[in-house]
Amino acid sequence: MSAYYYVLSVHIIFVVSWMAGLFYSVRLFIYHTEANDRPEVEKVILQKEYAIITRKLWNIIATPAMILTIAAGITMLYLQPGWLKMPWMHVKLTFVLGLIIYHFICQRIMNQLRRGVFKMTSFQLRLWNELATIFLVAIVFTVVLKSAIDWLYGLVGLILFSVIIMSAVKWYKHYRQKNAS
Repeated sequence: MSAYYYVLSVHIIFVVSWMAGLFYSVRLFIYHTEANDRPEVEKVILQKEYAIITRKLWNIIATPAMILTIAAGITMLYLQPGWLKMPWMHVKLTFVLGLIIYHFICQRIMNQLRRGVFKMTSFQLRLWNELATIFLVAIVFTVVLKSAIDWLYGLVGLILFSVIIMSAVKWYKHYRQKNAS
């Protein structure tokens, strides 16, 4: 059983690293996109720098942390195979799959930005950034609560949390526009 706790510790450490990489990467996407509003010389310098920083963050932190998170998670399931029979684990793994898909969509966005393709506005990227937070909250509550009735409360809480986050992003956009004038 002690091996399990070592693997769990590694899992938690790399989940934190992965999430930090995702959060900061999308924040860099926002800055990269907003650089379009700068004078041409400044825009070129900023976008080049954001592309370099994002690539390093992605390749050195975010993607390796995702891989190590998944490897540790698989190892924990190997050490505790009974968890695969528990409904909460199915819910958690569904959210984790969503987070992995989110990761690869972020990678696609990063590659597009590097090529000068801006398909999302900075506002859309701010909303996109909050999706990782929603996945994180959903996964943590699912793991901690584990019971079906708590999932129902958790789902309602997640929806309310999502509405609050999205409202805060919209309020911040309005605040920035008001102060820019």
